[in-house]
Amino acid sequence: MKVNVSAGRKEELIRYRRKIHSNPELKYEERETADYVASHLKSLGYSFEENIAETGIVCLVDSGIPGNTILVRADMDALPILEENHVDYKSRNNGKMHACGHDGHTSVLMGLSSELKESLKSFVPKGRVLLCFQPAEEGGSGADKMIESGILDRYKVDACFALHVWNHIDLGKLGVVDGTMMASVDEFHITVKGTSGHGAMPQHTVDPIVVGSHIVTALQTIVSRNVDPLEPCVVTVGSFHSGNAFNVIPETAELRGTVRTYSKEVYQKVPKRLEEIVKGIAKSFGAEVDFEYKRIDKPTINDPEMADIVREAGKNILGPDSITEENTRTMGGEDFSAFLMERPGCYFFIGSRNEKKGFVHSHHSSFFDFDEDALSNGLSVMKEVIRLYLEKN
Repeated sequence: MKVNVSAGRKEELIRYRRKIHSNPELKYEERETADYVASHLKSLGYSFEENIAETGIVCLVDSGIPGNTILVRADMDALPILEENHVDYKSRNNGKMHACGHDGHTSVLMGLSSELKESLKSFVPKGRVLLCFQPAEEGGSGADKMIESGILDRYKVDACFALHVWNHIDLGKLGVVDGTMMASVDEFHITVKGTSGHGAMPQHTVDPIVVGSHIVTALQTIVSRNVDPLEPCVVTVGSFHSGNAFNVIPETAELRGTVRTYSKEVYQKVPKRLEEIVKGIAKSFGAEVDFEYKRIDKPTINDPEMADIVREAGKNILGPDSITEENTRTMGGEDFSAFLMERPGCYFFIGSRNEKKGFVHSHHSSFFDFDEDALSNGLSVMKEVIRLYLEKN
């Protein structure tokens, strides 16, 4: 395995990561993290834009030779989780934790900025690299807001890449696929409005619990009867609340859930069908509904040519047997999808699982941690992705 970063850089990456891990900040609150990144960029003599989408930073590195512009993105936000690990770098912010690896992603991009400063010509043959430190990936649509700020057009971005440490793939492996890799993330909120009354005299009421129960059952037919069986789709009602007394039929019932889709066609189709079912059932029982549908993340769809560049980079750095698709496609969501809707690119996983060291817990677990050797692997692969992309374009 050829990892082309020095021992000193490896130590630097770990130092960055542990500093960020011990000071986690939630979406759009990443002030200390952004300040830490900004101080690092200043120490390297870079100029950069701050406060994009509130706490985001972009830094353009130009080779001075005409060519394409490649955006490399890292997310900075943590999750509202109480960390239960017992490590020196444990979260100091109670109830907040880097439980998904964003601390690692930010550290890799900081390390990349150092590599660009010290050895630019070794892996940037021409063109430009735009370092993008993004806030609010965890449900805050930070990628959309960065795009809305105009960075893709302002910096004439041609392609976008991002990595994610991944505890479902062993250390030394790289997960990448053509096409859809992660699902869209949508949220719906349904309020069923009935007529309350005595539980012993239901004929004088419109029972929102009965209506809601029929809605829950009928929504399952979207996947089983409205979507092609070969198309991945999930419709889940995760919350159903109504009433507080055993002998009272309540006035309302509230249901909340999520929809996950892979293809653009199903992404567009499901919300309308869901609303039709909800309103149709409510009307048939004489109830009314308030229906809200929120788009959070789009499907994460890799460009096949860009995915081939990542595969080539992975083989060059981690070895010919390093590429895998196992445990790579997921119905989880990722807001880097917004960049991939605007420009060709690729999102890929860097294996960070190591059973011997106990790094086995899933993302968003209060025990999540990963093998920090994944940081140098990620940096090395991303450097090679940049070299190959700019060389070929």
